[in-house]
Amino acid sequence: GTGSNILSALQDLFWLSKSKVEKQLQIISVLQWVLTFLIMGKLKPDATLFSSLSCTSAGIACTLILMYILCTDCWAIAALYLAWLVFDWNTPKKGGRRSQWVRNWAIWRYFRDYFPIRLVKTHNLLTTRNYIFGYHPHGIMGLGAFCNFSTEATGVSQKFPGIRPYLATLAGNFRMPILRDYLMSGGICPVNRDSIDYILSKNGSGNAIIIVVGGAAESLNCTPGKNSVTLRHRKGFVKLALRHGADLVPVYSFGENEVYKQVIFEEGSWGRWVQKKFQKHIGFAPCIFHGRGLFSSNTWGLLPYSKPITTVVGEPITIPKIDNPSQKEVDFYHSIYVDSLIKLFDKYKSKFGLPETEVLEVN
Repeated sequence: GTGSNILSALQDLFWLSKSKVEKQLQIISVLQWVLTFLIMGKLKPDATLFSSLSCTSAGIACTLILMYILCTDCWAIAALYLAWLVFDWNTPKKGGRRSQWVRNWAIWRYFRDYFPIRLVKTHNLLTTRNYIFGYHPHGIMGLGAFCNFSTEATGVSQKFPGIRPYLATLAGNFRMPILRDYLMSGGICPVNRDSIDYILSKNGSGNAIIIVVGGAAESLNCTPGKNSVTLRHRKGFVKLALRHGADLVPVYSFGENEVYKQVIFEEGSWGRWVQKKFQKHIGFAPCIFHGRGLFSSNTWGLLPYSKPITTVVGEPITIPKIDNPSQKEVDFYHSIYVDSLIKLFDKYKSKFGLPETEVLEVN
């Protein structure tokens, strides 16, 4: 009767409100991440304009916070932290200090559901081996790389039990007080030889270092509807794998290029000339991009578009341990890796919304 209709209407209203609240929480979780990225530069897997500039911002911000605390009644806390920082300085180079509590924060689940982001396992990984994951494509901010491997939102530890993922990012970020500790809590490590050598040779087995191979050069070409990777001449990660006998694992994130729109400068244009000069001499590549607005998807803003990102972890390629691999050996295993990545893309492209005719462009 009437009572049932009223109850039904109230239930509908309750669920509608819950849905709206969850959507707002998702927006807030992504917004805080984007703002943290732009201000602190902590999450970028490689150097672009924002990450390089924000390293400076992070240093200033963290230094000001410590200076302020030193001038308050809590000065002893800041003094103790600075003293401990000297003692703890080399920890990032030795595998860091991850926190399962931080990796399991509820905010990362809202972050995941905003797009949504999904992690797909195709093969088991042996805990008796170490791995280097090649992550493709770079995208603008590496959203899939962060969510899948620096948090537990998509269940990486459940999908790959016994495997410890380390997302490699700019080494300069680990020189910043406070920021370095936040980074390490997510299992993020410096992308330099000392850190990678330690993890792959002195940290036992079951380690997986995630390297965004294409870097800044690849970010300049990312745009919705385009699947291209910068890989032909990127062979340093293969040489690392050979030196440590770490298996290579191709990883492709379908949808990574869809969440932001970028102004692409054609080869030979003044814009591309400026980008290449910055990349060559300063180490980052400035790019112009936008997403959606905070209150409407029809306006421009900093928020990424709500597009699905599906990260597929491919079959590991067994790599022998060669202390001093020759260029011929590096080229051989690099070609195997490129073929494996293309096969991975072709196998799963139609399952995630791409036509069978779509071809992965390898530059």
